[in-house]
Amino acid sequence: MTTSALYAAIDLGSNSFHMLVVQEVAGACRTLAKVKRKVRLAAGLNPDGSLDRPAMERGWDCLRLFAEQLQDVPTNNIRIVGTATLRLATNIDIFLERAQAILGHPIQIISGEEEAATIYEGVAWTSSGLGKRLVIDIGGASTELIIGQDACPQLLNSLHMGCVTWLNRHFSDNRLNEHNFNQAIGAAQRELAPVAAAYLKLGWQGCIGASGTVQAIQEIMIGQGENECITLDKLRHLQRQAIACGSMERLQLPGLQPERIPVFPSGLAILIALFDTLAIESMVLAGGALREGLIYGMLGKRQECDAQERTADSLIARYQLDREQAERVRNTALRALQQVAQPLALDPVTANPILRWAAMLYELGLCIEYKQAPAHAAYIISHIDLPGFTHAQKQLLAALLLNQRDEFKLEPLRQQSALGFEQALQLARLLRLAIILCLRRTRGTVPAFQLTTNGKTLTLSLPASWNRHHHLRASELAQEARRQTELGWPLVIREQQ
Repeated sequence: MTTSALYAAIDLGSNSFHMLVVQEVAGACRTLAKVKRKVRLAAGLNPDGSLDRPAMERGWDCLRLFAEQLQDVPTNNIRIVGTATLRLATNIDIFLERAQAILGHPIQIISGEEEAATIYEGVAWTSSGLGKRLVIDIGGASTELIIGQDACPQLLNSLHMGCVTWLNRHFSDNRLNEHNFNQAIGAAQRELAPVAAAYLKLGWQGCIGASGTVQAIQEIMIGQGENECITLDKLRHLQRQAIACGSMERLQLPGLQPERIPVFPSGLAILIALFDTLAIESMVLAGGALREGLIYGMLGKRQECDAQERTADSLIARYQLDREQAERVRNTALRALQQVAQPLALDPVTANPILRWAAMLYELGLCIEYKQAPAHAAYIISHIDLPGFTHAQKQLLAALLLNQRDEFKLEPLRQQSALGFEQALQLARLLRLAIILCLRRTRGTVPAFQLTTNGKTLTLSLPASWNRHHHLRASELAQEARRQTELGWPLVIREQQ
């Protein structure tokens, strides 16, 4: 491996220090190392604005870990930035002098506006979405709010509130009660008040959270059997659960990691204030943020297509998939979906992209071997980085690839949370039909078919005499009709009149 393809980004945050090392492969970034340490730098800020010695020592100890890995990365491919606490510290020169000596590279203290812009770039490269997006990143000492469209931020702000500073101000007694939460939420609402009108006026179509707080909340919701979509009702429910615990020492929620416990209540309070003040309907977790923005900024690439499309293109190149065949199956599957989406109550906004990418990537498992190719494809999707795809979308995509042929395996379709079970099963049925109809792998060999539905029954109408001239595909369709019918979801194959 040559080191010229390696890139490293280090984020000296107010709560944690992070290092990300990637390799550029087939037009995408392959993560080689992620190192994270809780430094709690913001907890060391004194009333006079100086950073105390213990906080500095925690930071320097962490940087010694990072320094070894940086030795293999070209100097021009390294970017190290400090954020809110290092912006505020009055004795920053003391920390920086030793920190830069440890790392052997310069540290740039970026402004709140530059941090917000870089966060948005990271989100734009790693998260999919249409129209204007509101991006929120709750850090240890600051919260960034950005509205943007495609790769262009349009409104940026960095506010002086974070999960560590709010912990010190409103939960320093370690009690979890309505008073402390109300104080923390009210203070966050006052911090938001001067900028809220501008965000409400500009508006957005989707909201993305790009912080540890949002990730922790999503993990808790999944741990409690909820889907990954964050709403104000769910946040209020988590607040009641936290209050019921009574104190930090007794705070235990399914999915809440022990290292997140100290800053979870304060981050939750800030997020509740954001939802309430900005009338946010729902939020999903971003695929990346500041560190990814730094990496893509060094790569100097333009965002020329959707994040999901870039990810799929990279997988097709990396695993040497037959793109022409993939597009043939995709077009056939989407044609089938278009014919039955309305009667099956399949939302095209949700169903169309997932079916599209399942069709494009259905041969992914062949890179290992044929017999268990569906299982191999599902495993790869479940365990690989997929920028642009949420956790729930990865689950559904893996479940569809697992069910692309042979006997149905229903449990993964039930366990995923992107769609209801019946809707996910319908997509699997359409994918399987498209793959069979495209078995010839040659242009012009897919028949002009009609697909209709009546309740659970799908009826596939093929040209007259087609079955008598295409014996293999006719046989495969007959077997597929048997499988789906035995499942309780009948498939009828007939000739057009």
